[in-house]
Amino acid sequence: MEGEINNFIMVWMTVLASLTYCHTVDKIFPKGYTRRLAIFPVICLFFYLPLTLTTIHLGGTTSFFIAWLASFKLILFAFCKGPLYSNPPYIPLSRFILLACLPIRFSAGTQSFSSQETKKKGQKSPMNYVTKIILLVILIRVYDYKKYIHHYIILFCYCLHIYFMLEMILAMVATLARVLIRVELEPQFDEPYLATSLQDFWGRRWNLMVSNILRPTVYDPVLSISRRVMARKWAVLPAVLATFLVSGLMHELVFYDIGRLKPTGEVMCFFLLHGVSLAMEIGIKKVLKGRFTLPRFMSGPLTLAYVMTTSFWLFFPPFLRGNADLKGCTESIAFIESVKNHRLVSPNNVTCPFL
Repeated sequence: MEGEINNFIMVWMTVLASLTYCHTVDKIFPKGYTRRLAIFPVICLFFYLPLTLTTIHLGGTTSFFIAWLASFKLILFAFCKGPLYSNPPYIPLSRFILLACLPIRFSAGTQSFSSQETKKKGQKSPMNYVTKIILLVILIRVYDYKKYIHHYIILFCYCLHIYFMLEMILAMVATLARVLIRVELEPQFDEPYLATSLQDFWGRRWNLMVSNILRPTVYDPVLSISRRVMARKWAVLPAVLATFLVSGLMHELVFYDIGRLKPTGEVMCFFLLHGVSLAMEIGIKKVLKGRFTLPRFMSGPLTLAYVMTTSFWLFFPPFLRGNADLKGCTESIAFIESVKNHRLVSPNNVTCPFL
């Protein structure tokens, strides 16, 4: 664990140095081919850096935030677009680094890293979080009886576990950011269990950070091209498919960074399947023009059932094949033991009591 933490520190020092360089490039090369050529090596470096980490928590988080989100922001930045670009005035270096590394954004004239819409979405009652913490604790205790419980029930528990953990972690970081530097983190989720369609689930409720970065980097450019070669009514469909294709590729990369297992294409198939399904849903809605819609009490359960069933089939097998659940557990226990003993403990020297 000590070596991993040292690597983690070195990775993030490299990230900070690289972003400082990019901030300087913005002043030297305002636009053009030379600017893109100068930033391209940093993008490649950000894809490589997570490979130097091996743990789920440090490596997986770095892969998601740097290899995916930060790289895509730099791609937009290289083309004088996206949240990192502002000319004039230039974004101060401290804000540039925060904006590149974290899922935050600021609205003009407020000196805040969040739009009013984002703030509204991110505000939830304390009881909302308390309830999810209680459910998370219950889930962890359920794992004690894993061998007595049906495999699909355990997979369902994993779905809830990932959702609760991500939302709790980001809520704590958002609170800390709000107190220390007065910034708002974009919410990761907006109660996805309330989704009434795939369009609602993927576009408005699940993994909003990814949606916000895929829209300008993939969806909008493909939509612009599609409108030139096909009817505007249907131009959205290729854009949706392209967006899910890129999302699948990036998830394959994150899974590889976590488990170092040869990609099988299952995660890619999961996102392509949902891309095709969402495109069909949008097409059907355009044909029907609102003449027929399923009631909420039917569309909601059907949407969640489809997402979970396809997750059990294609998403979780490669995730669990690398023992990600066991690794995550042992890493957490190693960290707790390190805090108790005031020293760093290797995850290889602890066992997970409920796996």
